[in-house]
Parts: sequence; C-alpha cells; structure tokens
Amino acid sequence: MSRLTEPVRAFFKKGDLLLLALCLAASCCGLVLIYSATRYDTALHVYPMRQAAFTALGVAAYFIFHFIDVELVVQRSWKILLICSFLLLLSLWKFGIGENTGNKSWVYIPGISVSFQPAEIVKLAFIPLLAWVMDRQRERGLSRPSSGFRIAGLAAAYCAAIGVLSGDFGMVLVYLFIFLIMAFMAGVKLRWFLLLGVLAGVAFCVVAVLSVTSESFMDNFGYIINRFTEAYTRSDPQGIGWQQTRSVLAIGSGKLTGQGYLQGIQTQSATEGSLPARHTDEIFAVCGEEFGLVGCLVVLALLAAIILRCFYIGRRARSFLSSYIAIGFGAMLLIQTAINVAVCLYIFPVVGLTLPFISYGGSSVVTLYAATGIVSGMKMRFLPSWLQDRKDL
Repeated sequence: MSRLTEPVRAFFKKGDLLLLALCLAASCCGLVLIYSATRYDTALHVYPMRQAAFTALGVAAYFIFHFIDVELVVQRSWKILLICSFLLLLSLWKFGIGENTGNKSWVYIPGISVSFQPAEIVKLAFIPLLAWVMDRQRERGLSRPSSGFRIAGLAAAYCAAIGVLSGDFGMVLVYLFIFLIMAFMAGVKLRWFLLLGVLAGVAFCVVAVLSVTSESFMDNFGYIINRFTEAYTRSDPQGIGWQQTRSVLAIGSGKLTGQGYLQGIQTQSATEGSLPARHTDEIFAVCGEEFGLVGCLVVLALLAAIILRCFYIGRRARSFLSSYIAIGFGAMLLIQTAINVAVCLYIFPVVGLTLPFISYGGSSVVTLYAATGIVSGMKMRFLPSWLQDRKDL
C-alpha cells in the first residue's frame, strides 16, 4: 500500500498544485459555460458530462506526466518521438474526417464513438523536439544560419504535414507561432525575424496575385482566403462573416455584468440565425453575453495566470532544455487564447481554434493537462538556489 501512496505523497509535496488549481478553475468555468451553451439542443445535453470526463482524464494525465522527465525522454528517444508524431499525423491521410471546407483534422475511432485530433496530441512531441534542437544548437549559436535552418526546418516540416494532411491552417498557425515565440525567447537574433517577415510579405503578395489571376487557385484555397480578407475588410458580415458578427453582438449585448447565467438571448436561442459553434470556437462570446466584461476578464485572468506560471517555471528550470520546453507550452496556451479571443472580437479570421480549458473538446483538454503536468514536473526537478546561475537563464 505504501508503494501505491508514495507517488501521491510525492506529488502533493513537490508538484505544482497552484498550476493544477488554476487549470481546474479554468475547467470549471468552461463546464459552466458549456452547460449553458448546450441547453438549447437536447442532442448536446451530454456534452457537459463528456467534458467533465475529459477533465478527469486530463487530471490523470497531469499526474502521470508530472513524473515523466521529458528532458531525459527527448534526449534518449528523440527519433521515436519524431517518427511516432509523424505517423500520428499521417493517420489523417487515410482516416481524417472534418468539415466540407477541406479541413480533415479529426480521426474517428469506430466502436466506441470517439474521435481525436492528432495535431493536438502531437504538440506534446513537437515542443520538446523543437526545444531539444534549440538546445543542441545553442553552443554553436542559435543565430548562425546552419542552426536557424535546422530549427526552422523542423518547425516547417510539422507545419507542412499538418497543412497538407488535414488542411487545418489554424493549427498550422499555432505551430508556427510556438516556433517563433520559442526562438525569440531563446535569443535568436532579430534579423532572422525580419527576414521571416519579408518572406511572409512576399508570400502574401504571391497569394494576392494568384487570387486575382487564377481560378483554380481560388477553387482550392478561396474559402481560406475569403476568411482572412473578411476579418479585415468586413465586406460580407451577413455571409462569410456571419459567425463573427453574431459573436460581436453577443459580447456587446452583455455589457458590464452580462444578461445573466442561462439568460443569454443568443446563447439560449435554438433559431438558425443564433450564435454558431457556441460550445467550441465561440464560447468566449457566451461568456461575454451572460457574464459581461467582468466574466470575460475573470476567464482571461485565469488563462493569463496559467501562461505566466509556465513562463515562471521555465525561467527557473534546471537546464536550457527544460526552460525551452516550459516556454513552448506557455507559448501554446498564449497563442491559442489570443487567436480565439481575436476571432470572437472579429479582428482575426475564423480558423477553428478552441479557447484553452474553456471550450468543449477532449483532445484539447487532455493535451493541455498533460502539457501542464510536464511543466509541473519541471518544478519538482528545480535545482537548489545555490546551484542556479541566474545569468545563464
């Protein structure tokens, strides 16, 4: 019995209980909002219970990954992580399902009626692998061209695989920004980011020309391009901008304190013109409508606290590798939160990203808890203060 309880005692003694508490608080807010957002349709009434089950699985993942020394795993088994992560992404080629717009980001498991999102799970390998490559190139100089090509090449390989195999360009953006934030925090020179900005500008110009001159290009990518242009021109608010139009109206109608829980006009409406994707992509709009600005600030404060906690642990990590990994997971949370909120506010195109810990989604919730569990384990393995060289971090 003592052998069974020893890990539990070790977890409560050395684990990051504050980080776990923050994650659970955010999940509780999510459950409250999901319950409200699914009341309008009896077919969705099971979703809050499912989300509670996913959260329980997530807490178990937090506990398990807390005891895994990811630094040791990635150093000894980086090839296995790389191969397994790409095999998981390749499953989308044969088994991927999704929207009619070409997004095939889910894999359905027959028999148990469960689907999962491979690109979500692969983040648990991508971030440690990217951190490992950065750590290996650090002594040579992260800003050397050879180092930059290795780091950017790994990120580009994952982004290309996700883009080609699933068509989920929202997830591609998440991977891209994780890479950019990790590279910046690791100390890559500013000139490389300026070069990437120039390349992005050239790519934008090419896409703009093709959009005007090539009908076949528009047939394949027109829907994505229209989403991006709509976010900045707002030329079709009743068409392709309908989702974001309803979101902004919902948030605006909540004012300071909201219309009241279970009282949101759009949230509780079953009519076809009401708020779409209200338990997933647009759950922030549900919060704004029923809890107002105050509720939105509470949710954002919780998520900000989780992100800052990840960065804080990364700052005090025992090695550069652990530091990069913790920063990577913090960057993952930061970019997903920023994009989701920006979409709901109609200042960024709809890309299908959920709000961390708040939106409905099993793959997302379990992955997030596993990621924060890894960060918690890094806290357990802090070096004593007298061994830490603050100047190196």
